[in-house]
Amino acid sequence: MLLLLLGIIVLHVAVLVLLFVATIVSQWIVGNGHATDLWQNCSTTSGNVQHCFSSSANEWLQSVQATMILSIIFSVLSLFLFFCQLFTLTKGGRFYITGIFQILAGKLDIIKKLGLSEVMKW
Repeated sequence: MLLLLLGIIVLHVAVLVLLFVATIVSQWIVGNGHATDLWQNCSTTSGNVQHCFSSSANEWLQSVQATMILSIIFSVLSLFLFFCQLFTLTKGGRFYITGIFQILAGKLDIIKKLGLSEVMKW
């Protein structure tokens, strides 16, 4: 039972790390001194000076950014609720609330991927 709980904790932490990495480092287009990602557009001029500007105010891009943030929030809440329920539930209790928040985080990540494919069409 202890190994199962440890595996669930490791899984929660791994999901959080992957969500943070996918949110922070999400470069789409890289080449010719120009890099575009979810948050900013960067270009390198002569002399290795890098200029970065925030991404456009496109509705699709803002929805992708919002779903990424919400996915991280729901995943953090899921981990927090898991620890709360771990110490408050009776033996044999079910972790329904934790599961619901983790499913919401996953659904938002899927929605983000669909929205990201729409942004790439623009």
